[in-house]
Amino acid sequence: MINDQLLQWLLEGDVSVQYQVQRDLIGSAEPALRDRIASEGWGARFLAARQENGHWGQGFYQPKWISSHYTLLDLRHLDLPRDHPVPAETISLILRDQKAEDGGINPGKTIKESDVCINGMFLTYACYFGVDQAELHSVVDFVVSQQMADGGFNCMSNRSGAVHSSLHTTISILEGIHEYAARGYEYRLAELQEIAAQSREFILLHRLFRSDHTGEIINKRFLMLSYPSRWYYDILRALAYFQTANIAYDPRMQDALDVLAGKRRKDGTWPVQAKHPGQTHFDMEKTGGPSRWNTLRAVRVFRHFTDQTV
Repeated sequence: MINDQLLQWLLEGDVSVQYQVQRDLIGSAEPALRDRIASEGWGARFLAARQENGHWGQGFYQPKWISSHYTLLDLRHLDLPRDHPVPAETISLILRDQKAEDGGINPGKTIKESDVCINGMFLTYACYFGVDQAELHSVVDFVVSQQMADGGFNCMSNRSGAVHSSLHTTISILEGIHEYAARGYEYRLAELQEIAAQSREFILLHRLFRSDHTGEIINKRFLMLSYPSRWYYDILRALAYFQTANIAYDPRMQDALDVLAGKRRKDGTWPVQAKHPGQTHFDMEKTGGPSRWNTLRAVRVFRHFTDQTV
């Protein structure tokens, strides 16, 4: 799956990529390398973009993708050291100013219902950066209350009456629950784990990208590889979640694995095929070119599922 030349190319990337390659592909995580994420490369650039008021962009959620919310999500995915003080400071502002009456985190001033997709992403970075458990109780309560009858989630269910779950929202919730459990949080954990199992089944029922009624592709953009994913769903994001959560191979993943394998370039890399419209601090990688992020993510996926199916 990965030769010395490809490994060397990955190790020539940003320090955040280097750290994850060392940890996940070589098996020798280096704390000193991780510490450098805050002081050089992409991590340093994200941190430097923070405003004097403690936020990025214009505040919690605007504009996409330079707001505090999406920048904190980027920093989590870079594996910025968890004890770095800056994310914790901004998250405390979010908890102070963005809690809604329903207990969720809500960027809206005129919409009283919180968006459960945002809350799933919030859990991903808030748990990673070590927010006190008590601060998360109302967020967890809100997330639990929003599960739909088909097992998944849809951010429009409490706002416009959606009756079918969304893959976009469901994957955000699954990632948030995984981070919550991985970091040792216990409040309503058993319920969240059951919810996660049901949400995974919702994705598997759709073979990760197909209609459960017709077998047709739900949205062709689900097959395009993007990074960062933001709130958008795609097959690599789903497979990466299953890999990170250590979920065993299921035959219903195979269609997506085949599509992902077919996207590998002749040089052994995977590309960035799509970017999501919005303002960015900077582009980590160019659309259409080889992507160290997507190559690393795909290699981790195939390593995991090869081990599961051999």
